[in-house]
Amino acid sequence: MKNRRALYLTVCAALCLMLATLSVQAQTNNPAQAETKDDETNLETQLYLILGTNQDVADSKLPTSLDPVVKELRAALPFKNYRLAATLINRVKNDSRLSLSWVGGTLASATPNTPSLTPSFSQFNVRQVRVVRNNAGQHIVQMLGFNFGARIPIQVSGAIAANGAVAPAFNYENTGLATDISMRESEPVIVGTMNIGPSGDAIILVVAAKRTQK
Repeated sequence: MKNRRALYLTVCAALCLMLATLSVQAQTNNPAQAETKDDETNLETQLYLILGTNQDVADSKLPTSLDPVVKELRAALPFKNYRLAATLINRVKNDSRLSLSWVGGTLASATPNTPSLTPSFSQFNVRQVRVVRNNAGQHIVQMLGFNFGARIPIQVSGAIAANGAVAPAFNYENTGLATDISMRESEPVIVGTMNIGPSGDAIILVVAAKRTQK
């Protein structure tokens, strides 16, 4: 009886050890389960279009969150003023894509012959937005296939009316930027600048992204 009892206890202990080992292996070999939390993460992306110009602008105040960017711009670019032309906030699932297009006001500085009602057509695309960790274990947001493009109205010689007035005419010119970028979470970064038209103005692209569970 004692031998049978000892054998029974030994078999039970072996079974418990085997079940525990299989459970640990199943968790280790199932990366999908470990990554479920990351798969459910959403990212809030913020794209800012800043216009650099040497002309006087009515409202040159920028959001306080862009203060570090503005300081960097004033040190690197010779423009007198900066104004915020557009702000776009979007939500995208981690490890997915983002694409949008819109019609907005002119991205060049308005003059009497180039009224603000002259629209610009813009597109913003990212092939893949994802959160990764760098060598220091910090979260980094990557935007792979970042692409911005715009069609901007440029004034050209117009037709002369019977009273001698010249009706303004515009040609639409394409401008854009394509790259891959990485950035710290919630930290705005300058992606690039693009000159627009003979006025000497420039579009400065600034982007930021952060995780959100909402």
